[in-house]
Amino acid sequence: MLPGDPARLIAGPEALEEDVARIRQQLGLDKPLYIQFIDYISSVLRGDLGTSLRTRTPVLSEILYRFPYTLTLAIVAEAIAVLIAIPLGIISALKPGAKLSYAISIFSLIGSSVPVFWVAIIFIYVFAVELKILPSGGAESPRHIILPALTLALALIGNLIRITRAAVLDVLSSNHVVTAVAKGLSRGKVITRHILRNSLIPITTVIGIQIGVLLGGAIVTEYVYAWPGIGSLLMESIFARDYPMVQGIIMFMILIFMIINLLVDILHGLIDPRVRYGVWSNK
Repeated sequence: MLPGDPARLIAGPEALEEDVARIRQQLGLDKPLYIQFIDYISSVLRGDLGTSLRTRTPVLSEILYRFPYTLTLAIVAEAIAVLIAIPLGIISALKPGAKLSYAISIFSLIGSSVPVFWVAIIFIYVFAVELKILPSGGAESPRHIILPALTLALALIGNLIRITRAAVLDVLSSNHVVTAVAKGLSRGKVITRHILRNSLIPITTVIGIQIGVLLGGAIVTEYVYAWPGIGSLLMESIFARDYPMVQGIIMFMILIFMIINLLVDILHGLIDPRVRYGVWSNK
């Protein structure tokens, strides 16, 4: 369905038609499209995602080699986003009319609106070119993860602040919070025991979605910073028209996203007993 001929790509521009036809037959590209689809799904179910046209190595082994880099970047970026966004979201909700709340809202809007590639270029220019305090790309040392992690975190913070603020505002008007305040509980206990805990469902949902997206490969960020993760592998494969690798990465992204969503649903049941009660009451 995509432009280009994988068989001709492997054979080279000066290959004879007989050689191209032979390679096409070896790859099964001479079969009807639905047969190719059935063969591919059968191979995927056996754990075989095919062989890269570019490196001649199994697609799955190449993905598994790159995945730890993406996993590390995703964890660091999400941790930074959570540590910054959740406190700011709570502050913005507790002081809705204050100047600080407006400043947080503006920061959230900017973080969500600015393109990731633009932030990456600015960070490289400021911290790597001008100040020369951080490397511009690669993954040779822990210092190399700072700029890509900050770039991704800035993109995640805006949405997480808004969700946290909305969730906290929704809980603030609930009866149990009003009762806790009337009983004379300290502000800190009300926030941690009653407000934050009951706001975690939408917050963890957003965090799970963000982690799923990051584990699927932060394509632009990884490519700009030459971070050797799944995202940069996908870009390299697209440019090289390495169709088996592109298909394998997309299948892997889908699987990772499904697993993360399942884990988030399980976490919801652990956080909020009402979720567990709702599940069992429907049976």
